[in-house]
Amino acid sequence: MGVFTADTGHEQVVFCQDKQSGLKAIVAIYSTALGPSLGGTRFYPYATEADAIHDALDLSRGMAYKNALAGLDLGGGKAVIWGDPAVDKGEALLRAYGRFVESLGGRYITACDVGTYVADMDVIAKETTHVVGRSVEHGGAGDSSILTAYGVFQGMRAAAEHMWGEPTLRGRRVGVAGIGKVGRHLIEHLTADGAHVVVTDVNDAALTWVRATYPQVDLVGDTPALVASDIDVYAPCALGGALDDATVDVLRAKIVCGAANNQLAHPGVEKLLADRGVLYAPDYVVNSGGVIQVADEIDGFSFDRAKSRASRIYDTTKQILALSDTEGVPPAVAADRLAERRMAECGRLRSILVPGRR
Repeated sequence: MGVFTADTGHEQVVFCQDKQSGLKAIVAIYSTALGPSLGGTRFYPYATEADAIHDALDLSRGMAYKNALAGLDLGGGKAVIWGDPAVDKGEALLRAYGRFVESLGGRYITACDVGTYVADMDVIAKETTHVVGRSVEHGGAGDSSILTAYGVFQGMRAAAEHMWGEPTLRGRRVGVAGIGKVGRHLIEHLTADGAHVVVTDVNDAALTWVRATYPQVDLVGDTPALVASDIDVYAPCALGGALDDATVDVLRAKIVCGAANNQLAHPGVEKLLADRGVLYAPDYVVNSGGVIQVADEIDGFSFDRAKSRASRIYDTTKQILALSDTEGVPPAVAADRLAERRMAECGRLRSILVPGRR
């Protein structure tokens, strides 16, 4: 994939290699219009270098839009480390990566993502100050999945109010695909709200945990079975691309609202959902609780303050769904327009020079 020929709109894409430690990383900065770019580091065994580049570019653009709609004065970026974290991850590799982050001079702030954890951020922080999502012991926010799940639940409440007139999932059947860090917290919120929860996961250990912790939750064999089942809400909480043409064709839920990034497999899926009367709560809106949590570290972390900010995901989702109806476009398009408007309007103010400020 050619970064220049594809005209992705990115400000900067950096390739980082340290042969001795085995580091092969890509840092993609989509926009710094609102401030330094913030986004996690994904450590994943991509099949090809092109796949790694594609993921970095897509995810960094999504982070710019997510941060804009979360009300953060931060731009969007993302990094991927190409490798198997179970085999390749080590202190030297993470510290080498940290030095590359530091070399960007604060244009990119990193955090956790798939394959990286709070402990990894503490190691990276030995080489750079531009890292959040650190452990509580080091003044960080700790596990960002807590507010990610909380934000998804708030977005789901807003979607339920838009669809059924009440901001609750009580009595609704909610299907959760993926019982990882976020999915587990989401189940807690849903069961407490009185929802009937159905789950699936490729990991048997995750299903065993659900059986032991929430015996009232139903289990199904796989995601296709979950999607085709009689559910009111579908919550994709694993990897991206969960919504493709075939999935939309058999989907029985009236709302899609989940934690996974990049849920739409290709442009146009949002219209397919709308044509079938399915209300899609844009993923980068409802799953922004995690980035709100870790971004709060920049000013000295306060969980209560971060949770208060994450609760506004409910209001933002309502605003987007109302805009979707007013402008006659799918919610994903309405969300994009709102994010682009904020980046353009607020980013423009940086042309007014203030001594000592960017």
